[in-house]
Amino acid sequence: MQATAILPSIRLSAQKGRLVADQIRGLRVAKAIEILTFSPKKGAAIILKLLESAIANAEHNEGADIDELRISQILVDRGVSLKRLSTRAKGRGNRIVKPTCRILLTVSD
Repeated sequence: MQATAILPSIRLSAQKGRLVADQIRGLRVAKAIEILTFSPKKGAAIILKLLESAIANAEHNEGADIDELRISQILVDRGVSLKRLSTRAKGRGNRIVKPTCRILLTVSD
């Protein structure tokens, strides 16, 4: 039994998201929630909400027992970059690139 949750476009760089994802990959759900709750990183709060969504999907759709769930897969891929323009001197402009990422989280028993 598997349940997934996908966050298609979030304003977080993929590199920073992978740092948090590597901490919880393969852990039991209760331990992962504990780690994410007390982590000071921005990605921890985002992944915590996604994990709670995956747990709710497993419980509602599959009828799974929450105590036996583990994080079987978590992928953080680079998404579409938002491109902005910053004005500079003499009529020039600098490009500002704001990265996004896509997170896929799968829990299974």
